[in-house]
Amino acid sequence: MTKLTRITRRAVLGLVAGASAIGLASAAQAQDSIDLSGKTVEFVIPFSESGGSAKWANFYAPLLSEALPGKPTVVVKYMPGAGSTKGANWFQDKDYKDGTVIFGSSGSTQFPYLLNDPRVKYEYGDWNVVLASGTGGVAFLPPDIAKKFDGDADDLKGVDFIWGSQGATRLDLVPLLAWEMLGMTVEPVFGIKGRGDGRLMFERGEANIDYQTSAAYLKNVVKNVVPLVEGGSAVPMMTWGALDADGNIVRDPTFPDMPSFKEVCETTKGCETSGKAWDAWKAFFIAGFPAQKMVFLPKGAPQAAIDTYTKAFNAVLARDDFAKISAARLGVYPQMTGEQATATLKLGTEVDAEAKAFVQNWLKERFGVSLN
Repeated sequence: MTKLTRITRRAVLGLVAGASAIGLASAAQAQDSIDLSGKTVEFVIPFSESGGSAKWANFYAPLLSEALPGKPTVVVKYMPGAGSTKGANWFQDKDYKDGTVIFGSSGSTQFPYLLNDPRVKYEYGDWNVVLASGTGGVAFLPPDIAKKFDGDADDLKGVDFIWGSQGATRLDLVPLLAWEMLGMTVEPVFGIKGRGDGRLMFERGEANIDYQTSAAYLKNVVKNVVPLVEGGSAVPMMTWGALDADGNIVRDPTFPDMPSFKEVCETTKGCETSGKAWDAWKAFFIAGFPAQKMVFLPKGAPQAAIDTYTKAFNAVLARDDFAKISAARLGVYPQMTGEQATATLKLGTEVDAEAKAFVQNWLKERFGVSLN
């Protein structure tokens, strides 16, 4: 990585990591706007209705409906398939018409793009970002195995783990690489449609390790009708962490009592927080979690439409109750519009060439996935 690249990346990380929901909602007010009276806005996400993206989209949909001019109905439409590339490819073929179609991307959509997955027919540069949301993730274990975990993963190395995964080129590569760095033997069962399906495998005893993004963890693991943590059937292991303004991995502010992966790695024999594996993990963690979810208008969207949606999301972020309701549903993470959303898009769709090459080679050697 060149010195200039490091400086630029540090500046973008500082912009994103130092953000607050209200502080980053400072895009210019719209000079003109579109009227959505009597219309229905389709908020398309390329996943099933059981995962973190569904929770995120359904959190924002009614708030956005109230904030958009004309108060249109905003409905969430699910389009899972092909590792989320099905929905993204569908959106790529859409040209702007009247502002009634928006798309919700996730790290699992960004990773195939970053890794040159042949299924990818979409180009983020064609789309118009109007909101970017950071998030985190929590890994958890069943209680019998959790007894072996005391802050390091040394006593977990003899356990045969089964895990329901959406695919190695998805956001799931972050935990897959993390667990391998810790020396754990985790056998993924690929092909589930969403992280919610992985959670269900864990609940049924078909898997003995899982992770969920923060929104899904809060909703389905902590606050479910039958809370897994409170009921004793799930014990948190660690979070992936968060970024401070200097780009360092720190504890996730939503779960300050849980150790980060970096902390667990530092105390586990054979796991290093420097070198090629760590640099690759950190690069894809940044692309997948601090830059996790984004809302786009399709290609060809006029400035009036971009301004209308930006102003609406700014109004949502400025609500007196936003900090409280978002912390409960999404966690404590930056929600960004305007220039900050554009900076986050850059984080989510660009990785260092060495990190990319490392992951591509690891995917080929570990899972037989050839992308280079």
